[in-house]
Amino acid sequence: MSGGTPRDAGDVVIVGGGLAGFSAATRLRALGHEGGITIVDTEPAVYDRPPLSKELFAEDFGLERLAFASARELAEARIATLLGTRAVDLDPVEARVRLDTGEGLHADTVLIATGGRARVLPIPGADGEGVLSLRTYADAVAIRDRAHPGSTAVVVGAGLIGAELASSLRSRGVAVTLVDPVEVPLAPAVGERMARHLHGMHTEHGIAVVVGVCERIDRLDGRLSVVVDGRAFDADLVVVGVGIVPNSEIAERAGLHVDDGVIVDERMRTSADRVFAAGDVARRRQPDGVLARREEHWEAAQSSGAAAASCILGLDAPERGAGWFWSDRHGIHLEAVGRLSGPGKVVIREGAQHPAVFLIEDGQLAGAATVDDANTVRAARRLIDQRIPVSAAELADPAVPLRALLKASRDAESGMRA
Repeated sequence: MSGGTPRDAGDVVIVGGGLAGFSAATRLRALGHEGGITIVDTEPAVYDRPPLSKELFAEDFGLERLAFASARELAEARIATLLGTRAVDLDPVEARVRLDTGEGLHADTVLIATGGRARVLPIPGADGEGVLSLRTYADAVAIRDRAHPGSTAVVVGAGLIGAELASSLRSRGVAVTLVDPVEVPLAPAVGERMARHLHGMHTEHGIAVVVGVCERIDRLDGRLSVVVDGRAFDADLVVVGVGIVPNSEIAERAGLHVDDGVIVDERMRTSADRVFAAGDVARRRQPDGVLARREEHWEAAQSSGAAAASCILGLDAPERGAGWFWSDRHGIHLEAVGRLSGPGKVVIREGAQHPAVFLIEDGQLAGAATVDDANTVRAARRLIDQRIPVSAAELADPAVPLRALLKASRDAESGMRA
């Protein structure tokens, strides 16, 4: 990122208390910002979202456990919060935020970190009673209240959230049918070999997997019926997990540039000088003018929030490494880094209970995905970021730890300097 000019950000209002907004607030303080910081959010707390799909049936599941920080910790950091409050309008010139209470908040700088909302299926019955989505704590509580051992559920969408939720419901003793129009979900994210391996776990754990398109959701005698390509699947509960829609309305009303997200430049600035954006809602315009895809992973939200804090202060943001994400289901932990689709050669490392998948291009690692093997992913990320040459034979060999490739590179570099 090009160098910046130190900037007095003054009082900062952060619209959105998810990971991006919270990361920005704490990073601002860590960088020495002394001005006011206020987080505005409709939720009852600033809290973490991944446990909503993974741990909603845990005995200690609750906002206190999910919260990023306690009220005392927020006060000690001098981060004010207006929770249960919606920011409805933004004046980008005056940097004034109007709340649903009628109150106006003056700011010197505004950060939009409003995230996204669950996408609604565009079919009859998708907005009916008993058809839920999972995006907020209230959503998780509603699902938890309806999911009882012996009940039945249809989960529509077998991406990360749908797969994790299906696993959680099954562990609760719920009979689950998982529906997706794609035969091998997540293949672009983790490679087809890993995607097939992961998707196969659903059947192994007693989940009925259905490939097809949902046509409608009916209510018959108090129960739901999901019609998929003409076949009906009855359920006590239907949960739809088919992606998110960015919450960019406040930016649209303010006249900011919006296109499937709030458009930002390489320094996280919107089309208004005093307004920045980060997290799921932000979409970056690259230096060549091309709009990148929005990133919707935990690590991306954390990184962009921290980067926005640096940019708000006119500082250079830390260089970000290859993108990384994780997922938990059926007792296993998936991690992936970089890209596993597009140009390059796919390399599979067999020999263990779960395969490891790599993508190599022009003699360098482009991406990796493993199960229950965080060390390999950590090493892979360093190999990618440092552009260390690797071979397909080394990646395929279970006897060659990726950390050994890092060490060999360091030793070779030391030898050249000697």
